[in-house]
Amino acid sequence: MRHGETDWNALGRWQGHTDIALNERGREQARVVAERLRHVALAGIVSSDLSRARETAQVVGTMLAVKVAFFDAALRERAFGPFEGLTRDECARQHPAEWRAWRQDHVAPEGAEDRPTLAARVATGLRRAAEEVAGADAAVLVVTHGGALRAAVAEALGAEPPPIANGAIWRAEWDQKIVSAEMFATGR
Repeated sequence: MRHGETDWNALGRWQGHTDIALNERGREQARVVAERLRHVALAGIVSSDLSRARETAQVVGTMLAVKVAFFDAALRERAFGPFEGLTRDECARQHPAEWRAWRQDHVAPEGAEDRPTLAARVATGLRRAAEEVAGADAAVLVVTHGGALRAAVAEALGAEPPPIANGAIWRAEWDQKIVSAEMFATGR
């Protein structure tokens, strides 16, 4: 799932590795996710180590009485370099050439992660969660970030999913990689 909303999400600011906490709406989204997962057998929860994902995982885990097994930096959002903290308009004004390259050709700016690096890193985190926490008859809930989740799904399935809302839950099947993925529900 994607973590709940932060103030920066609400303002349209790129967060990347910047550690921004959930806002009240984000905590409510986490509670809604917990209710939607109430009847899903979960062996545990694994989360990105950034606070917005950690808190989402802790809210869901507390409500479902499911242990957060560990936090994993491999599940972090993409590092966005000079775009972090900026809105799209600010990126275009402050870094016009880099913004144009990003929008037109998906070329990451200096100091940001490229898509293949991000996808490989996130796949490592998903593999670790699947192998160390999921059981034969119980899933693992992975709390990560929109860009990270989109990169992993795109790499595995060869198709870019649409933007992922805060609190969105995706169901994915893992067999050494994601072999299927679909939207399950949202935390709205």
